[in-house]
Amino acid sequence: MLSILLPTDFSKNSRNAIMYALEFFKYQNVKFYVMHAYRNEFYDHGELVSRDVFESVLNKVKTNSQNNLDKLLTELKQIAPNPRYTYHSISADNTLVEEANTIANEQNIDLIVMGTKGKSNARNIVFGSQTFQVLKYVQCPVLAIPENYNNTQPQKILFPTNYLIPYKRRELKLLSVLAKSYRSEIDVIYISTSSKLSMRQEDNQKFIKDTLSPNKVNFIIKDSKKIADAITNHIKDNTIEMITMINTQHSFLEDMLFPSTIDKVSLGLDIPLLAFQNTVRN
Repeated sequence: MLSILLPTDFSKNSRNAIMYALEFFKYQNVKFYVMHAYRNEFYDHGELVSRDVFESVLNKVKTNSQNNLDKLLTELKQIAPNPRYTYHSISADNTLVEEANTIANEQNIDLIVMGTKGKSNARNIVFGSQTFQVLKYVQCPVLAIPENYNNTQPQKILFPTNYLIPYKRRELKLLSVLAKSYRSEIDVIYISTSSKLSMRQEDNQKFIKDTLSPNKVNFIIKDSKKIADAITNHIKDNTIEMITMINTQHSFLEDMLFPSTIDKVSLGLDIPLLAFQNTVRN
């Protein structure tokens, strides 16, 4: 059974991500944790003008959070009365990142599904500040869904890798499960000017091949120095509908979150992004 965290701020964007998840995982046994973290909302509240009203405003925000969650869960159970699903709500006086990390550890979360909002000029990042923070700091795989995106049956998934990172089996198994549901093909693409792999790369490639063996996987080598352009072209030429990337310091995924690279590759704005954290979890 999968355990999936669905953070929400009750916006249209977060609702779209939740609807995507309910449809995408309909063939899986899933525990959904719908979470609203209201710490920032509380401190930004218009009525919080002094310490004298601290408790009253906090209680108001807390009550409003729980009421909205109750209403949302009632709606979700009506929209997706799937016997494979169980729903849980969490209202937390916490920040999104801190609460997401706490729930990921306590509930052994397999995946966080969030919506993206595109480029935020104020912060010079993509995805919106909340999703960016979760991608960067929460130790759990994240599936980021573009605003208004609703194609829940990807036929082709792109997996760029340089074969230098020893991937975690749990995360690759997650990719295998997601792809298997819709018989999605996975294009594992290596972009380099040399087609020869080192022994380390060969071993890591074999690990990927073995772990994804239940799926149809195409191992591809692209002769190019321009990684961004090669990925963009492969997405366009092969009708890629989801991309999987590893999130490590100084990785291509981290680089693409900033304007200098996103100007070249608008990956996260067009198709869902499955971001692995490559961390050891039980």
